[in-house]
Amino acid sequence: MTELQKEALIKKVKNKERLTQEEGEALYELDLYTLGDLADAIRQEKYGKKSYFNINRHLNPTNICADVCKFCAYSATRKNPNPYTMSHEEMLEIAANAVKNGAKEIHIVSAHNPDAGLEWYMGSFRKIKEAHPELHVKAMTAAEVDFLHREYGLSYDEVLDLMIENGVDSMPGGGAEIFDEEVREYLCKGKVTSEQWLEIHQKWHEKGRESNATMLFGHVETRAHRIDHMIRLRDLQDRTGGFNAFIPLVYQRENNYLKNCNFPTGQEVLKTYAISRIMLDNIPHIKAYWVTASINLALIAQEFGADDLDGTIEKESIQAAAGADSAKGMQLEEFISMIKNTGFTPVERDSLYNELKIHE
Repeated sequence: MTELQKEALIKKVKNKERLTQEEGEALYELDLYTLGDLADAIRQEKYGKKSYFNINRHLNPTNICADVCKFCAYSATRKNPNPYTMSHEEMLEIAANAVKNGAKEIHIVSAHNPDAGLEWYMGSFRKIKEAHPELHVKAMTAAEVDFLHREYGLSYDEVLDLMIENGVDSMPGGGAEIFDEEVREYLCKGKVTSEQWLEIHQKWHEKGRESNATMLFGHVETRAHRIDHMIRLRDLQDRTGGFNAFIPLVYQRENNYLKNCNFPTGQEVLKTYAISRIMLDNIPHIKAYWVTASINLALIAQEFGADDLDGTIEKESIQAAAGADSAKGMQLEEFISMIKNTGFTPVERDSLYNELKIHE
């Protein structure tokens, strides 16, 4: 890219003009600090120095999975030979302890367990919601919705309606991985397709509900695949407006079967956050999920377009199985202190980004 082309691209970003696939790819050719300045200007205009987080508890009730994804270290396989499935009573105990610790959200993501039964899934949401009506239940990735659709002969609408009837308030963004179908064929053959993932979230949004969107990067995908992924999300958001956050997930490389990965440098991760903020002009929040990015890089990402750091989490199993430092979550006071030390203002939010408390 020539200097004139760079100047034209920078001008287009500053003028808030929507970028094409080719222009999105060209953003990666800009130096890190230029990209950071462009993304930070967008972030500052939207949120100033606010950095959002919530007090949440991740719950991963089973690791027995019918699907086989090369990047997964969590499901019960040769590399993780310890299968488990929690009872509803065990899940209720975890939820009760989370509420006692101040959690406002429980984030429930499971494997695709063919032995658990539909009532095991739906009953867990219902029982938690009945016991703790004030607790926001974020549950069921589009991949899980597709699994229940296939396993029990239900339409997507029927699965989604059951979720709502049983207390699910919003959907997480998992299962998106990378939308390019050739990459999906290699990574997670047999799991929900990109078009199905988008269809499920569109239907969820049309029911008046909100969700997150994710992108798993740093494995075998190219930069072009990342931009294509963002544009597909942007197109759906134009139609529904139902995504409240985009979460670039950094691939975790331990204990799985994925080989020959293009594991990203810290600079590549920060560039991807910045480009996400620039490309996704219609998705309100960019989340630096510290579980996959590491807390230090997530804090730096605040200056590269990210305005949300997820939450305290309390305990997380899926990314931890692949090497992430998230098994025991993060203490609230430490979390707040870290954000303040970076010069940003911690803002506790609910799951739909209503501000609950500003920690000046």
